[in-house]
Amino acid sequence: MIRRPLLVLLSLVTILAGACGPLDTGKPAGGALPVVATFSVVADLVKNVGGEHVSVTTLVGPGLDTHTFTPTPADGAALADTLLIFENGADFETWLDDLYASTGSQARRVALSDGVELRAADHAEAPGAETHGVGVYDPHIWHSVENASRMVRNVRDALITADPGHKSDYEANAQAYTTELQALDAWIFEQVQTLPVDRRKLVTTHDTLAYFGARYGFEILGAVLPTSTEGASPSAQELAALVDAVRAAGVPAVFSENVSSNSLINQVATEAHVQVVASLFTDALGPEGSGAETYQDMLRYNVSTIVQALGS
Repeated sequence: MIRRPLLVLLSLVTILAGACGPLDTGKPAGGALPVVATFSVVADLVKNVGGEHVSVTTLVGPGLDTHTFTPTPADGAALADTLLIFENGADFETWLDDLYASTGSQARRVALSDGVELRAADHAEAPGAETHGVGVYDPHIWHSVENASRMVRNVRDALITADPGHKSDYEANAQAYTTELQALDAWIFEQVQTLPVDRRKLVTTHDTLAYFGARYGFEILGAVLPTSTEGASPSAQELAALVDAVRAAGVPAVFSENVSSNSLINQVATEAHVQVVASLFTDALGPEGSGAETYQDMLRYNVSTIVQALGS
């Protein structure tokens, strides 16, 4: 929830912009369509479909946690002066409704989760845990490449509606990128097949990989935090239950993440006498030089890391 002083400041930004004249929500002189993407994964999908015809502003950049993001006046101004806002949806960007309302933006919001079969947030706790009041659905849909292909179609359709003059380019870009994603999907299945079935078990800092597990055949043993990193910390009983589950499963490693505090997963690993592997890229792409700068790079990095750690 955005604090009232920030709402007031964002509103003032919008009022001042209006005082200087109406916002130009058409294409700039260069011809690129101005759009906003809520976070780095969505931005990468939009760029692949939009190509040279879109100018993408990303609110939550690489390596940053969308769950705990606090918008700035500049973010509000970006929403006020754009045509399309691409979001994940499924309650991932919990701050977006207030930000959008405060700016008076007339931009169309496009939820890339539309049409994706959402999973209930039923892996949000360690074994034996109580509900911590997380969202009804798990929003981390992009960890299944099949879902990413659906997200790409949503991007394509929104761009064609907003900019029909470049319909053929958007269709061609989406088709080419989808072909790449299909190859990535097949590669992931091949890599996973190199792991014995009894090693295909995952424990992470927070519950991000349920879609990944369902698509590629991994059992999610648990996570120390629920689907949102804002969730309540687990009790000692909950952590003990997760430690017992890790020991019983016989997995050699658990995984930290690039946007989370990893003190609790380190504690689980120490007590279960297993290795902590750092770090999977889950809720954000990686910064330059990380090897996870794009959506495809992120998936390849994660899969290679998981397979190597669990196969050792």
